[in-house]
Amino acid sequence: MPEPAWPAIRAEMEGCGYHDPPDPLTLSGMPSPALPLNALRAFEAAARHQNLTRAALELCVSQAALSHQIRGLEERLGVRLFTRLPRGVALTDEGAALYPVLHESFHRISLAMARFTGSGQREVLTVGVVGTFATGWLLPRLAGFQSLHPDIELRVHTHNNRIDLAGDGLDLAIRFGDGDWQGQVSTRILEAPFAPLCAPGLARQLRMPADLAGADLLRSYRSDEWPRWLQSVGMTGLEARGPVFDSSLTLAAAAAGGAGVALLPLCMFGQELAEGRLQQPFAQTTLLGSYWLTRLRSRSETTAARRFGAWLQASAA
Repeated sequence: MPEPAWPAIRAEMEGCGYHDPPDPLTLSGMPSPALPLNALRAFEAAARHQNLTRAALELCVSQAALSHQIRGLEERLGVRLFTRLPRGVALTDEGAALYPVLHESFHRISLAMARFTGSGQREVLTVGVVGTFATGWLLPRLAGFQSLHPDIELRVHTHNNRIDLAGDGLDLAIRFGDGDWQGQVSTRILEAPFAPLCAPGLARQLRMPADLAGADLLRSYRSDEWPRWLQSVGMTGLEARGPVFDSSLTLAAAAAGGAGVALLPLCMFGQELAEGRLQQPFAQTTLLGSYWLTRLRSRSETTAARRFGAWLQASAA
């Protein structure tokens, strides 16, 4: 094994605050106080996950032991670092000030240590992605991200747009809506005009929007979608009464199977339209929302998260 590049390692450690310690007896005649490393590590993991159970699992300790370490740190500092919530924990102002310092320090020390073994360390990035965006946009482009950023281990969790960033242990989430989610920083990725889509046989029967009165209008859990599209084409008396689905993917599958007409984001179903499994009977579209990249405001943005966000925006431009 080649010898480690000690000057580079030393520079890395000095960058996160390390310097050669002076003789502990030359300053005050007393040794320097020891850092409570276990407690600091417990706090960092709990703050990153914003969930004590997940933090305890990561550190291979019991939740009781983790809580004991954090309480000891709070007593030593004389401040509260967390507010306990029904599902997880939230950082206090003092905890929010301490977390980024510890997170960056532990991360940089890990990178420095990895150089001793010659092993490259990949940064894990866990992203929750609404299923429609995952299959319709992200997955076809994922190989491009991995080739550009091989040092990032991307973990994709799909959801139906209802998520809990802290409780689900996510670094980032891609979701659909207006970008206004409490306690989150939102960055627009992609606008998504909606239009009615259906099976080819049904599309041949729909010559004008008024013909929708004789069709089943399949719905999502967002009840305002059909009324907004119908209003945009001047139809105010028609009420959508078809089945309700919790996912645009199942909504599209039902429409392709002939169950009715679904209102769907066109940019997520380009392949189905190109292959003829779905058809767009009317040219009229309406903008019902956008796809957004979100993160908790209480957490500092990691390098991996920043790089993933930049790649998303560049790819969607």
